[in-house]
Amino acid sequence: MTPKDFFDFAKKNKAEMVDLKFCDLLGTWQHCSYPVDTWDEGTFEDGVGFDGSSIRGWQAIDNSDMLAVPEAGSVKMDPFFKEPTVSVIADIVDPITREKYEKDPRNVAMKGLDYLKQTGIADTCFIGPEPEFFIFDDIRYHSSQSGSMYQIDSVEAAWNSGRTEEPNLGHKPAFKGGYFPVAPVDSFGDLRAEMVHELRKVGIIVEAHHHEVATAGQAEIDMKFEPLLKMADQFMWYKYIIKNVAKRNGKTVTFMPKPVFEDNGSGMHTHISFWNGSDPLFAGDGYAGLSEMGLHAIGGLLKHGRSLLAFAAPTVNSYHRLVPGFEAPVTLAMSQRNRSAAVRIPMYSPSPKAKRAEFRCPDPTANGYLMFTALMMAMIDGIQNKIEPGDPLDRDIYDMTAEELADTNVTPATLSEAMDSLEADHDYLTKGDVFSDDLINTWISWKRENEINELRLRPHPYEFDLYYDV
Repeated sequence: MTPKDFFDFAKKNKAEMVDLKFCDLLGTWQHCSYPVDTWDEGTFEDGVGFDGSSIRGWQAIDNSDMLAVPEAGSVKMDPFFKEPTVSVIADIVDPITREKYEKDPRNVAMKGLDYLKQTGIADTCFIGPEPEFFIFDDIRYHSSQSGSMYQIDSVEAAWNSGRTEEPNLGHKPAFKGGYFPVAPVDSFGDLRAEMVHELRKVGIIVEAHHHEVATAGQAEIDMKFEPLLKMADQFMWYKYIIKNVAKRNGKTVTFMPKPVFEDNGSGMHTHISFWNGSDPLFAGDGYAGLSEMGLHAIGGLLKHGRSLLAFAAPTVNSYHRLVPGFEAPVTLAMSQRNRSAAVRIPMYSPSPKAKRAEFRCPDPTANGYLMFTALMMAMIDGIQNKIEPGDPLDRDIYDMTAEELADTNVTPATLSEAMDSLEADHDYLTKGDVFSDDLINTWISWKRENEINELRLRPHPYEFDLYYDV
């Protein structure tokens, strides 16, 4: 789509405003709106200026002027403004050098795809994420020197089975009992369908929606796999639409991995495959019907699995989900069917086009541009260096002895461990200048200073149960 096409699209939809969106380092959309008639075709080359020092993880205040250059082909109608508004995604550019900004996550994804093609391995990386989320009726939280608290409420929550609701009609999913029930136990079918409707309006192909395992409104809406950059853009739309559809229905959505104690958390199993044109490259006659390339790609994922978690499970809360013996996989091994392995090879279809790796450790707090690209870079490294994935884990991990488990590689136990792993193992990410050292160092510093250390400073409410009367 050309800039002229953009203005024709805006005119056809009677839009007087354009909303420009871009992604900060941590994965949250930022935006600014303009009357359409203040833009012309040159805007798509010159960009619009803004203060980069106010964006998390970006420029210092003494070097803060930046340009957001809209991409005409990303234009869509924004579903949530009262007046018709077109929306475009922007790339971030240095106003002096005119080079794309190295810490713009979208730029990282584009550089990664260029590098993939340069290697000659493949020309396309397909990504299919499965984000999960919770739909709550009410959420309250507070932290100060005088105390801290959080309080979740949901009409579906198992803990409300005895609440006076005048009338309480029951039909509340039990803890770990929410997978695939019909209405009235699943009370959010219509709300999810409304979310799907809005996703489809912006061009996202949805394969299915359903209630997930946890009580209190856990849900999943699955998108069809797409090329990496397109999927990363779609993931931003996905979060934006789901949160805003929930809000206009008097609900609130969180992608926080572990908001509910002793029930399943929200993950984002991510399916990945390499193709050349219309030819899938991961199908072959090896284990689980994989090619040598596919097995080496998985070898790269497993070798770099601990450092990948710094981008794929990037919050302190992520590691309340990644706990041995609970619902999420922590064993860095592969298996054709075993869901307790970090990498699963789905066996639903014998078609070569269906051959892919499913990395099961990520969660939806990830920045899709960075995480999807990091996974791709690990797989490229595995292929280039012929990294073997090791023996498959085709047995129930819960039947393994302590000695057997001690010989397996596992995911980090904390975000701090993940950052240490990234610090020690990131050369595979900087190949082709895809991830800069500056971005990686900024990511590690931000997480340590603003999340890990901040939580270390604060007493946890449960500590009062444990220690107050000692």
